[in-house]
Amino acid sequence: MNPQDRINELTDLLNHYNQRYYQDAISEVSDQEFDFLLKELENLENQHPELKRADSPTHRVGGEITKNFETVKHKYPMLSLSNTYNEGELRDWDDRIKKGLNGAPYEYICEIKFDGISLSFTYENGLLTKGVTRGDGSQGDDITTNVKTLRTLPLNINSKKQTDLFSQTPVQILGENFEIRGEGFMPNEVFDRINQEREDIGEEKLANPRNAAAGTFKMQDSKVVASRNLDCYIYQYLSENDHFKTHEESLVALKKAGFNVSESYRKVNDIEGVIAYINEWSEKRHALPCATDGIVIKINDYAQREDLGFTAKSPRWAIAYKYKAESKSTRLNAVTFQVGRTGAITPVAELEPVELSMTTVRRATLHNADEINRLGLSIGDYVMVEKAGEIIPKVIGVDVARLAENPDRENKKVKFRSHCPVCGTKLYRNEGEAAYYCPNETGCPPQLKGRVEHFIQRKAMNIDSLGEGKIEILMEQGLISDASDLYNLHFEKLLGLEKVHVDEQTGKERKVSFKEKTVQNILDGIENSKQQPFGKVLFAIGIRFVGETTAQKLAQYFKTLEALQLADFETLRAVPDVGEKVAQSILTFFANEKNRELVNKLKAAGLQFEAENMVTEAESNALEGLTLLYTGTFENFSREALEQKIEANGGKLVSGVSKKLDYLIVGEGAGPSKLKKAEDLGVKMINEQQFLVLLNG
Repeated sequence: MNPQDRINELTDLLNHYNQRYYQDAISEVSDQEFDFLLKELENLENQHPELKRADSPTHRVGGEITKNFETVKHKYPMLSLSNTYNEGELRDWDDRIKKGLNGAPYEYICEIKFDGISLSFTYENGLLTKGVTRGDGSQGDDITTNVKTLRTLPLNINSKKQTDLFSQTPVQILGENFEIRGEGFMPNEVFDRINQEREDIGEEKLANPRNAAAGTFKMQDSKVVASRNLDCYIYQYLSENDHFKTHEESLVALKKAGFNVSESYRKVNDIEGVIAYINEWSEKRHALPCATDGIVIKINDYAQREDLGFTAKSPRWAIAYKYKAESKSTRLNAVTFQVGRTGAITPVAELEPVELSMTTVRRATLHNADEINRLGLSIGDYVMVEKAGEIIPKVIGVDVARLAENPDRENKKVKFRSHCPVCGTKLYRNEGEAAYYCPNETGCPPQLKGRVEHFIQRKAMNIDSLGEGKIEILMEQGLISDASDLYNLHFEKLLGLEKVHVDEQTGKERKVSFKEKTVQNILDGIENSKQQPFGKVLFAIGIRFVGETTAQKLAQYFKTLEALQLADFETLRAVPDVGEKVAQSILTFFANEKNRELVNKLKAAGLQFEAENMVTEAESNALEGLTLLYTGTFENFSREALEQKIEANGGKLVSGVSKKLDYLIVGEGAGPSKLKKAEDLGVKMINEQQFLVLLNG
């Protein structure tokens, strides 16, 4: 089969599997088989980029970098909706609808108002050609590369050959050229996962899913966007032709054509039906996969919409009912201070249990010292608590109506700790940061425990048999003090250990025991962890600000731990996604003798501190015996492609400028310190064209 036919076959097949999985919840092939086919398609497209289709499923995984987003004028303005917060205003609006339609019968469509970012998608000849943010309503940013990573968004409606809707194809139903609108969002579980990862590397948590989604959709690296598993609910169809008479018809057609339309919408006959829907979803909405903040009510009939028309800012035929953020008053019993893996101190409000958004809240974050000062809290105060983004419990203020219930509050003011609540070390605060830190990295028990827990997690060394409080027992028994001690554990040391744990949230007791099977699972898990690749190990050792993705890129770039340890600031900055803060953190980590000792012990235990050799097919010996290094970006090569080209032609790629360097290849945006060092040492510098001449002999 020729490449064009195979690319077409794979594209159609993988798009079919995607549609069946994400729209119909049916998995026709295993993940392994899907990944195998996707890899084959990627390889073919790399060999024949001119044959890559606009609806290729490889767009889903991202990889393109967008330096600047082009501003695009909307063909149809994206108007905002009028808001109401109470039933009375809603009934007044309904009266205006009746008057505007001269008493004619009408229907409403009620839809959940998802709290994300409004997006517009343009389809031409059935292909997705443009994805644009709302912007100011008249124009927005072209983020097509990023929206193509949405796995529930069809890239080509022609690829779904048949539907049971009137036995027509999606193109026959929707037309070849049309625009749809939707709400892009970050699923709650993804938001929680990202916040856990940010906490692991000592970064500030994201505030709420809406802001997180908006920020992600505007990221320059579409591969990062793809990794965050964003989603989108479609709620509007627009076209030059009158394909549908009602909004309900368009939603049914969009759903049948493979678009992600939430099934939570409902058609009702009057305002009483609207109010019943609002009340029904007041609590039910909290079980949805993303944040919500209200209900949108629209006239169903398109002809009636035309009759009602628009104001200067919004349509008269639609309105948004906004739920008030649920907040309740409860007593502040205490404030505890938690010490994280990186030494960051987080204040936590210990509350009298209160039911909020279908869950029992006992604790709420107070973020940092600045927030405590802003709130002006005293122990014994009644405080107002709500769920930020309906997920994270947050104290929003003192309940002033109940101040009298805490007469001695001036003597019970909450003050941020000056010393670590566990080890007593004086805290410090970096300039420009909100958090205070305990500097006792090697002697503060929560930091030591947190680093080991980070080390064993699934995305690091994946020693899952050591969860459920077992690390705490091992540390209390003096069997481990850091992650390297795990590799010295023996069966006899572990068998018979046990402890009763008390759950902080529920107060329930749970016994943790080291029985024979448990011990063997732990030892097997520790032994298996020695096979984890360099990138995982690098993430596991816990360099502050080095997350899973950054660790992988560092491993790919430097190949060995030794090369990473020898890298200077500019060399580190040359790695994709490594900014000044990350680069400085890496230098600080390896400057610490205790950290170097830990790494050496892990190395002696047999962990992987070298990237697996990439098999590069030899092309020539034109660069044999030469050591080369590059800086900046290039017209004809990505960084990875340049590295492979050097190795394929016999050259040796090094990580830093030294007298032994034969050539420094200089591209656009080259690091100034690297250039100066090369000049001082007399290293020959060549541009991209000179490198090609060298390559071709």
